[in-house]
Amino acid sequence: MKHDVMLVGPACRDENVDFDGSVVHGVGGAVYFSSFAVRAAGGDVFDAVKINAADTDIIEAFEEDSAHIALLPSEKTTLMKNVYTTPTRETRIASCAAQSDSIKPEEIPDEPSTIYHLAGLLYGDFPLELITDLAKKGKVSADIQGFLRHNENGPMNFHDWDVKKEYLQYFDFLKTDAAEAKILTGLDDRQEAAKLMYEWGAKEIVITHNTEVLVYDGSEFYTCPIKARNLSGRTGRGDTTMGSYLSCRAQGLSIPESLLFATACVSLKMETPGPIHASRADVEAYINEFYR
Repeated sequence: MKHDVMLVGPACRDENVDFDGSVVHGVGGAVYFSSFAVRAAGGDVFDAVKINAADTDIIEAFEEDSAHIALLPSEKTTLMKNVYTTPTRETRIASCAAQSDSIKPEEIPDEPSTIYHLAGLLYGDFPLELITDLAKKGKVSADIQGFLRHNENGPMNFHDWDVKKEYLQYFDFLKTDAAEAKILTGLDDRQEAAKLMYEWGAKEIVITHNTEVLVYDGSEFYTCPIKARNLSGRTGRGDTTMGSYLSCRAQGLSIPESLLFATACVSLKMETPGPIHASRADVEAYINEFYR
């Protein structure tokens, strides 16, 4: 059996403090939010999750059967805190009290997949040899966050990736948000940033923004607007976008079809906290109501 998408990365325990001071604790991480999004798009997902083996409740939170998830043991489970400073939830102060071990190539489960997505949280989650090793297995995708965001003894700060010109060539798909795109390229203009990342070797670039999602494949730009009616489920926006987008692409949908579905999927998700709990039909109904 071949999976559509294998998600590789650390899950974490999240503490989210809203702008009004309310606090929500829960499971988080790119691999977690992306998993539900792949399934919402009708894709078959395998989750390779890096956590401490004692944290079995995190595995249970994925709501997956044992044939679609594997625990990669770590000395620590990543612990994250997000303090949102505005009602739009566009700005946040993030800190990390613990970080999981790096994921080694030999830890990757023998589960053939069309796309391998590096769903990282912090610099150090993935050694460089993991990128080149996965490129031998199938298409490789990455969230650039896992290569730019550094845990500096608690506070987290973004720094440019010094080997980007050597390693972006291995990414068939690359996800950034607007701020990360600027850190990587030095450019404010998202289209110009996407063009530069393509010149450096990334083949299909997805840039998320609070107003829209942009995709560039080296020849055309595609955009689709965010239409969420509220932002109570802002956490996991980019992960939901990328999970559903990769799911669609792995199933053979075109870029415009995949982008429309992913943008509608994340718009629907942002209206409710937590990962998206929706079927493909639910998202298609949302498309018919708000995008037609």
